[in-house]
Amino acid sequence: QVQLVESGGGLVQAGGSLKLSCAASGRTFSNYKMGWFRQAPGKEREFVAAIRSSGDSTYYADSVKGRSTISRDNAKKMVYLQMNSLKPEDTAVYYCAAGLTYGMEYRASTYNYWGQGTQVTVSS
Repeated sequence: QVQLVESGGGLVQAGGSLKLSCAASGRTFSNYKMGWFRQAPGKEREFVAAIRSSGDSTYYADSVKGRSTISRDNAKKMVYLQMNSLKPEDTAVYYCAAGLTYGMEYRASTYNYWGQGTQVTVSS
């Protein structure tokens, strides 16, 4: 079992940056692919970024590609999402997720564990 706790959200002006962190518990963290998803008010949860268990491959939604970087530290059981050039449309609750299913990193149903989320608000 894996428990996930996100941090690093907050209020930032458009054009600013935030680094989200996700702390994981559990002995087998390095076996899991990790993803970030977000959900804005009135919208469905959407994929943001993902990284494979070894960290050798990363995936991004088109909406954040070039502005965001996902990374992980398996020794520390941490995953990060650095977000730059933030836009008001990035405002959402951001969730960290862990999954064992290989592939389909963009699909929420392939993740087994979810954090509680951290709010990101970008003002214009």
